[in-house]
Amino acid sequence: MNSDKLRMGRISYINASPVYYGLDRGLAPDWLTLVTDVPAALNHQIRTGEVDISPISAAFYGMNTEDLLLIPDFSISSHREVMSVICASNSSLEELTGKKVLFSRESATGASLLKMIFAMKRIEPELMVGPTNDINRIPEDVEAVMVIGDAALTQPWEDRFSQKIDLGQSWFEMTGLPFVFAVWAVRRSFAREHPDRVKQAVEILCRSREQGYEHIDEVVDRGCSKLGLSRAMLENYYHLLHCDLDRPKIEGMKKFFGLLYEHGILRQPARVEFFQ
Repeated sequence: MNSDKLRMGRISYINASPVYYGLDRGLAPDWLTLVTDVPAALNHQIRTGEVDISPISAAFYGMNTEDLLLIPDFSISSHREVMSVICASNSSLEELTGKKVLFSRESATGASLLKMIFAMKRIEPELMVGPTNDINRIPEDVEAVMVIGDAALTQPWEDRFSQKIDLGQSWFEMTGLPFVFAVWAVRRSFAREHPDRVKQAVEILCRSREQGYEHIDEVVDRGCSKLGLSRAMLENYYHLLHCDLDRPKIEGMKKFFGLLYEHGILRQPARVEFFQ
């Protein structure tokens, strides 16, 4: 058996909790190390080789397909509403030309999706990048803010902004397709050198996710304890989230990559290739 260690990323938000349920409860072998961080940090770490397999922003995968392979049947997706990728705004999207819009540093996908929507609608806001996980740190002159992850669920955005636009729902209204926010990927070089180890890791990840959905009530309870949110809200949240990657989601992802390329957000067309 291959004795090489494998470093696997894990998103620090509760959206990936069902996938890691089993790994957190004894499925992780001694050759597998979990590295927990926000999506942007995991994006960086898989590019530098600090992690070998990881959930990453779907847009980041599209920007780095020459170095990465997708893990089959794993994503963080929604068919419509997603709740944790939002644009909180005092104006409709169409009214944001010339106004300040603050982006999260934590995800490539949410930022790319909102930029693409602006490009498609010919909206030209003043884009800024900064911390968005604390409503009290948003500058007074910001008209809208894009927020992802737990902060989108927990911060009282309605106290400061008149609208909360769900970007998963916005995508569905434009395309009729699911939206893929994050994917699991492996570095091509690691997969080439250690295919058996990657296969083992994927099998463990599948068992871990299976256990997570078998114990989804416990996953919900832990999310409630972590974020201080109601059980009803998080039951709805996990109902809206999907952690598989079926054909409609792949089609949605390809559509997203094509539009990103068409509007100059991707420099070259993105290949969608899976680890076999």
